[in-house]
Amino acid sequence: MSDSSPLPPVRLHSEAELARAALSTPLLSRAARLARWAGPETRVDAGGGLAEEQLPAAAELLGLSGEDAAAYASEAWRVAVDSGLVEIVDEEAGTVRAGEELKLLTAGAPGDVLAVWLAALETVIADASVPDLDDLADALDEGGRIDFSSLDWDPEAEAEFLDGVLGNLYLLTVSEDGPGEGPVPLPALAASMIVPDGMGEPTNDVLEQVSDAMMRLDDQFRMLEPAGVVEYRPVDEALMADADEEPAAPVEDTDVSRYGMVRLTPLGAYGLRARLLEAGFQAPAVGELADKGADALLDGTAAFGQAAARAETEQWLARRELLAGVRELLAAARGADAGAPLRRLRCQQALSLVGAEAEPALREVLDDPELGGLARVWLSERGAAGVPAPSEELVFWLTIDTVAAQLAAEGNSEELQALVEGLAAQHSGFFSAAWRVEHPATAEVLEAMGRLHPDKKVAKEARKAAFKARSQHGA
Repeated sequence: MSDSSPLPPVRLHSEAELARAALSTPLLSRAARLARWAGPETRVDAGGGLAEEQLPAAAELLGLSGEDAAAYASEAWRVAVDSGLVEIVDEEAGTVRAGEELKLLTAGAPGDVLAVWLAALETVIADASVPDLDDLADALDEGGRIDFSSLDWDPEAEAEFLDGVLGNLYLLTVSEDGPGEGPVPLPALAASMIVPDGMGEPTNDVLEQVSDAMMRLDDQFRMLEPAGVVEYRPVDEALMADADEEPAAPVEDTDVSRYGMVRLTPLGAYGLRARLLEAGFQAPAVGELADKGADALLDGTAAFGQAAARAETEQWLARRELLAGVRELLAAARGADAGAPLRRLRCQQALSLVGAEAEPALREVLDDPELGGLARVWLSERGAAGVPAPSEELVFWLTIDTVAAQLAAEGNSEELQALVEGLAAQHSGFFSAAWRVEHPATAEVLEAMGRLHPDKKVAKEARKAAFKARSQHGA
C-alpha cells in the first residue's frame, strides 16, 4: 500500500458513537477498572508491570478466571499505564496513582476518550507483534537479554507485517468494490500480504507461507478483538488438529468461514485511519470537505468513488443556501486546466442532487462556453421550457469534455470504450469535425479513442484526427 496517493474515503461514525464504543471495549473498560482499583498499596515492578503477587486480586476484580486470567490482568494493567490511566509515582518504590487521563473517561469530550483509546490500541498492536512469552523465556541469554536469532523472529518485520495486514483490511473495508462493513476471509487477507502481484497459480511454497501467516494472524486477531478494532471468527480448531485426529465436527470444505473471518468495526476504522494518518498516508473521511469551498469539493471528490462522492456532496449542499451553493459549484467548474473536465463531471453529478429550485442559477450560465452544455443537459432533463438548442460546436466541445472527464475518472474502462464506440457509430463524420474543437484535451481524447476502438479502420481515423489536433495547436 503506497502512501503517495489518497486512500478511498471512509465514512466514520460520530465521535460520540465511537467514544461510547471505545468505553465499552474489554480493553479500555478493564484498564479503567484497574486504574480506579489501584491505591497506595499497589506495587509495580521495574518495568511498570503489576507486581506478580497482586495479579490474582486484579484478575478477580475483572472477573477473569482460568489459566490465562493473570496474563489478561497483566495486559489490562499495561494498557492502563501506557494510556495514562495510571501514573507511576516512584519507580524505585514501585508506587502508583490514578493518572489524569482517567478523569477524561467520565468528564472528557468524546475526542478525549478516543485519544485515550488510541493510546491503548498502540499497546495492544505492539503486543500482538510479539511471539509467545514461553518462546521469549527460552530465548533469554545468560545476561537476561533476548536472543532474537534463536527465535527466528524479527521484531521490526513482524510489526510491519501486522501494520500491512491492518492497512489492507482498512483498504478492503473502505473501497467501494470491497465488502464494506462485511467480513473478510482470513486466507484472502493473508494472501494479500504473501502472494506476489500477477501470480496466477500460487506455488506450494507460497501456499505454505499463506498458511503460516494465517496461523499468526489467528493469534493476533484474537488479541485485537477485545480492543474493539475487529470482530473475529477464529480458525476452526479442527483444521489445526493433527492429521491423525478426528475433526470435532465435519464441516463442508467449501465453508470459507472455517478458515477465519475478520470484520473491521466502525471504531476500528477510526483507529486504523488515525494510525495511517500518523504514518503519512492520505486517508480522507467523508464530511471533511463540507465546510470548504466548491473548488475543494470538486477537486477533492475527483478521486472518490461514486457513492462516497455523492455522500460528501450531500453534506456540502446541506450546509448552504441552495442557489448560492449551485452558483459556487458552477463557478468552481470553470477552467482550462487538466483537472477541469473532471471538475465539471463532478459538478454535473452534484447538480443531479438538487431540484427545480436551482433552475435560475443554471439559466445564468447558458451562454457560458464551458458550462452552457452542462446547463442545457440539466434543464432539458427536468423538462424546463425555453431551453435553447446547442450549436454543433458546443455539442462537439461537450463531447470532448465528457470523454476527457471519463478518462481522468476511470482510465481506459469498458464503459469508456462503449462510449467511444457509440460516438463513432452515431456520427459518421465525427473525427473530421472533432479535431477542430477548441478544447485543451482534444488531441488526448482522440488518441484515447484510437486506443480504445476495436475497429482498426476507425482507430486509425481517430489517430489521424489526433495528429491534426496537435498540429493545429502547435503541440
